[in-house]
Amino acid sequence: MTSTALDPRLDLTLEKTIRASPSSVWRAWTDPELLARWWVPAPMQARVDRLYVQPGGAFVTSVREAAGEYMPHTDGIFLVVEPERRLVFTNAIDSSWRPAKPEPVSMTAEITLGEHAEGTTYRVIVRHGDPAARNLHEDLGFFEGWGSVTSALAELVEAGPST
Repeated sequence: MTSTALDPRLDLTLEKTIRASPSSVWRAWTDPELLARWWVPAPMQARVDRLYVQPGGAFVTSVREAAGEYMPHTDGIFLVVEPERRLVFTNAIDSSWRPAKPEPVSMTAEITLGEHAEGTTYRVIVRHGDPAARNLHEDLGFFEGWGSVTSALAELVEAGPST
């Protein structure tokens, strides 16, 4: 299965070279303990409530500030899982397989991992249903938010095997 073509009116993208192997990056995405360490921008904290990395599997996280109460964050499902190469998930269908209307936007995110001389080419494509949703996501800080968590992911896996 290949990814669909980009549409700049509907899609937001981010790409980074991570100095770690695709298998290390994959593990940081698929190990709940590791995912919780980078999934939300600091100083927020993430908790992985359910992570079943298989097509149709649940992807549910919660977040909190400091010692506050955890609040729902992500409730979606994986659509495509190609180990160490590609993950696609959506929040348009919740973990109970019901249509969802997530706030602030409904999206489908595709994460691809490619071989690179220095480690991994990490690419994110976040697809939206219409230009208004895409623009809202950008205005709400897509590049800052996804950029900071991508940097946190890179720092985690670049630190080496003790992750």
